[in-house]
Amino acid sequence: MADTLAAMASSPADYERLGLSPTSIAQWENGARTDDSAGSYEWWYFDAHLADGAKLVVTFMNKDMVELQKLSPQLRLDLDLPDGRHFEKLVHYPPGEWSVAKDHCDVRLGENRFTGDLHRYRIQATAEEISVDVTLTGEVPPWRPSTGYMLFGADRSLEFAWLPSVPQGAATVTYSVDGEQHETTGVGYHDHNWGNVSLSKVVHDWYWARGQAGPYSVIASYITSAKQYGFEPIPIFMLAREYVIVADDPTKVTFERDGVYTDQTTGKPVAATTRYTYQDGEDRYVVSFTRTRDLLENRMIDTIKGLKRIAAKLAHFDGAYLRFAGDIEISRYRGGELAETHKDDAIWELMYFGHARDQ
Repeated sequence: MADTLAAMASSPADYERLGLSPTSIAQWENGARTDDSAGSYEWWYFDAHLADGAKLVVTFMNKDMVELQKLSPQLRLDLDLPDGRHFEKLVHYPPGEWSVAKDHCDVRLGENRFTGDLHRYRIQATAEEISVDVTLTGEVPPWRPSTGYMLFGADRSLEFAWLPSVPQGAATVTYSVDGEQHETTGVGYHDHNWGNVSLSKVVHDWYWARGQAGPYSVIASYITSAKQYGFEPIPIFMLAREYVIVADDPTKVTFERDGVYTDQTTGKPVAATTRYTYQDGEDRYVVSFTRTRDLLENRMIDTIKGLKRIAAKLAHFDGAYLRFAGDIEISRYRGGELAETHKDDAIWELMYFGHARDQ
C-alpha cells in the first residue's frame, strides 16, 4: 500500500489493527461494523437462483447511498419470475425501525429480519405485494479477501469492506406475489458490506460476479479505483472445488475484457466477455463470463429525485449499473493441458461510478 493509493489491507499489522484472524472468521464480523454516523454506510445482501427459474435479491441497508449523512434505512427486494415478470421494490423506513446486533448477524427493519450465524441464515422480508421467507445454509465456508478492507488515500483512512459470509449455500425459499405462494429451492449467496466514504468517490468501476459450474463455485471481482487514486486495480478472486477453497490469492490473477462495446442506454464501455485467469504452479484456472443478454441498464441519475437530482446533474454525475445474464465457463489446465471444463448459466454486474475512459 505504501506505493499505491488504493489496495487491499493484507499485512500482519492490518490484521492486528482490525482485530481479525487470517485463518478464521468470527461471528461479530457479520454484526454491525459501523455506528450509523455521518459518512458511513452498511448493508446485508442476499441473492439466489431458484430451481423454478425465479431469481431473488434482498438487501437490508442502513443508508440511502446518495445521502450518507443520516440514518435512512431501506429494504431492496428484486424478484424475477419464470413467466418474465420483474419486480424492483425499494421501501424506506423511519430510523427507529432499524436495529442491528454487534456480536452476530441480527438485522431488523420494521417487521423484516435478516439473521444468522455464518452457516445458517433466515431472511424474512415484505415489500408491498411481494413477500419472501428464506433459509440459507452455507456450503462453501465464510471467506473474505485478506482482511476484507479496501483502503484508499495516502493515509489509508478511507475504507470499503466486504465479507462474503456465505459464498455459496443451499436456499429454501417461499415467495408470494399478491398472495400467490410458491415454494422452491436454489443456490444462494450472502455478503455484508460497509464503509466510511461514498463509493463514487473512491471507485471508478467494478465488475462483480459469482457463479457455479460443475464442482466449482467462484466469486470474482475486478475493482478499478477512482482517478484520484490512479485507477489502481484491486482484483478479488475465490474458487472452491466441491465446497473447499482451492484458489484465493489475488496476486495470481490476471483480468481481461473481450468484445468491448458501448452500451447505448448508459454510454459505458461494456465487455461482452470478462475473463479471470489464475496461475498457481502447474495449475491454471480460467473463469469466463460471456454475456447473452442484459437484465438491467440503469443510469443512476434516473433514480435520484428532486434537489439531489439537480445537484447530481450540476456535478456531472454519470454513474450507471448494468446486470447481465449469460454463461460461466470454468476450465482447469494442468501443465498446459486442459484437464476439465464446465459451463453453466450466470448473472453478473458492472457498477460504473466514473466517466467512461479508454480501456
